[in-house]
Amino acid sequence: MIKRDTDMRSQQIVSCSRRELLAGILISAGGLAGMTVDNSYIDAHVHIWTPDTVRYPRAPHYSGPSYEPASFQPEELLSHARPAGVGRIVLVQMSFYGTDNSYMLDAMAKYKPLFSGVAVVDHNAPGVEAEMLRLARLGVRGFRILPGADGAGWLKKSGMSAMWRCGAEKGLAMSCLVNPEFLPSIDEMCQRFPDTPVVIDHLARIGADGPVRTQEVKALCALARHKNVNVKVSAFYALGKKQFPYTDLTDLIHAVYESFGAQRLMWASDSPFQVQPPYTYQGSIDLIRNRLHFFTDEDRKWLLSKTAERLFFHSPTLE
Repeated sequence: MIKRDTDMRSQQIVSCSRRELLAGILISAGGLAGMTVDNSYIDAHVHIWTPDTVRYPRAPHYSGPSYEPASFQPEELLSHARPAGVGRIVLVQMSFYGTDNSYMLDAMAKYKPLFSGVAVVDHNAPGVEAEMLRLARLGVRGFRILPGADGAGWLKKSGMSAMWRCGAEKGLAMSCLVNPEFLPSIDEMCQRFPDTPVVIDHLARIGADGPVRTQEVKALCALARHKNVNVKVSAFYALGKKQFPYTDLTDLIHAVYESFGAQRLMWASDSPFQVQPPYTYQGSIDLIRNRLHFFTDEDRKWLLSKTAERLFFHSPTLE
């Protein structure tokens, strides 16, 4: 998710499409249990949460913003994703749950194999590797890391080194939520741990404040020399002009494509933020499917399923 201080959404109200509404009714009536997974698209980044704060309380020390909508549960998610041809989804732990990944894990278990997961752990806690492996056995395939209060020294802690080492050994991704100024520190870690799978969320949030700066694009593209760095092409509602059809992001995406190649890029919606009016789920996936003509049909297969499948739906060796 990208913070709201980047003016991510307007207050314009638009109605759901008839197709999305029908899908929501069908899912609510029939439930998700028993739904089969096909070879359709994968959304590589979605957050879910429940209004049930008794069973799933917010982290006691969370001091971030309050998020809308009040609820975004699997049924609500699938009402947007299924009509767009999305069959599997990577769930990313929501910030206000902190390191309690329970709600995400329960959804993954209940609707297996629809979901994979990216969890949050305390890198300062003793035995962080053991916690990573415990979560991996439950279907987690990545771990969200971000600078937070550590600032420039965020990757210099011993716990972070332990996480990157475990990621390299077990094929578990470091999913980095960063602004462009933190890309050099990621570059240093990639040199230290070249075998660790790394995912840069949301195009490193380039353009979150409006302009897409050439030097920031170059800093992101420079990471392509590390063979295990991948990029989520995502969160279009929050970047550049922040307006459908998002074609002002064409040059940015093309530069990343030229540097990394389609096999290290993956599309993601960053819902539910992408589905808050006036934004739509269909509008996000449409940019990749229909509007960026430098992609070949094979490229789109990688962006819309194969890269995310390789990183988040594999079976690591955990013993």
